[in-house]
Amino acid sequence: MFDRVREDVRTMRERDPAARSTLEVLLCYPGLHAVWGHLLAHALWPRTPLLARLLSQFVRLLTGVEIHPGADVGRRVTIDHGAGVVVGETAEIGDDVHLYHGVTLGGDSPEPVKRHPTVRDGVTIGANATLLGDIEIGENARVGAGAVVTKDVPADVTVAGIPAKQVGEESSVEAEPSPSVE
Repeated sequence: MFDRVREDVRTMRERDPAARSTLEVLLCYPGLHAVWGHLLAHALWPRTPLLARLLSQFVRLLTGVEIHPGADVGRRVTIDHGAGVVVGETAEIGDDVHLYHGVTLGGDSPEPVKRHPTVRDGVTIGANATLLGDIEIGENARVGAGAVVTKDVPADVTVAGIPAKQVGEESSVEAEPSPSVE
């Protein structure tokens, strides 16, 4: 557990230029506190779901971040500012994901099935973005602030808008050279 905390603090210090010290990150970053609280609630979830839910609600009260104890959260997941983030029960978040405030990983079905997004490794999701349903956000994709995403997003692309659409070029594809004019 302590290795995980050290890893998360180091990652946040790398991602946030406002982080001045390890102690500041340990004490003053509610997004990290929410992830750590989720680790405990997630461990309790299979054996004592009510206790897990109570713990997750207490963490939400303290941090403003609601992560359902059934959600799977990877390593080095950081939540910048934190307020208003909601992660649903069947959501899956990979490693090295960065979420900004107001992000929702929400469901689109009342049925007890996989109904929340899967966010692959290295994804960044901008402030107040809403991702709904059993969709997949590919590795290293970026979701713009305020976007509403209801369809899969391929790896290495940026989407923005309502509804979200790809913007710019894929980062893994080199641009074609411009034809020369003679």
